[in-house]
Amino acid sequence: MKKIKKIKIRINGKEKQIIENYKIQNLLNDLKIPIKKVAIELNQEILDKKKLARIKLKKNDKIEIVHFIGGGWINERQISYCKKKI
Repeated sequence: MKKIKKIKIRINGKEKQIIENYKIQNLLNDLKIPIKKVAIELNQEILDKKKLARIKLKKNDKIEIVHFIGGGWINERQISYCKKKI
């Protein structure tokens, strides 16, 4: 039986373990994050959404996912909600 290798990444500051060779598209799908309503940053670089299915995550990658919220300023409750989703 082949052992599945796991790696650690950080998503919005929280540590998470994923399987090796996991793609960003799979991560977003698993977290049920609507791709059209977010911006995704990998290691301080904003990603092209057309390439998400091809980008594999590596050990110690840092991902920031920012939700777009219309109607003016973001308050602390909205920030807290976004962090809880992840």
